[in-house]
Amino acid sequence: MGRRRRSVKRQIIPDPKHSSILVAKFINNLMWDGKKTVAQRLFYKALEIIEKKTKEDGFSVFEKAFNNVKPVLEVRSRRIGGANYQVPVEVRPQRRESLAIKWIIRAARARNEYRMEERLANELIDAAKNQGTAIKKREDTHKMAEANRAFAHFRW
Repeated sequence: MGRRRRSVKRQIIPDPKHSSILVAKFINNLMWDGKKTVAQRLFYKALEIIEKKTKEDGFSVFEKAFNNVKPVLEVRSRRIGGANYQVPVEVRPQRRESLAIKWIIRAARARNEYRMEERLANELIDAAKNQGTAIKKREDTHKMAEANRAFAHFRW
């Protein structure tokens, strides 16, 4: 851990279509090998697929899914007296966002649909309905934190 000074947070430019920083972060995480235009095309096509399937605004479904996936609690490992304890901690807002983005993308990549746009669209639709792999990941994280609530007094 560096002790000199805090690292500088980069300013993220909002995406061109929705002028949302959240969408820009999502696209940046979706991107592979620096191919941002490919990632943007995937994301916007997924939103179009969502609009066709649900007859709702794709962006609002994305926001709903994103808010459903965000975790509130997680466990952190803490070494005390030679033993490791899983201590439940509240998740910081920035980490909450990044975890939700990573979980949605990982769940979409693990799906069995043929095209990535379809995978992403279906995962977002499922997450908006409080179903799917990304939601299961959040539930597992919350269960783990709940199970280790006895060690909450070790919080630092």
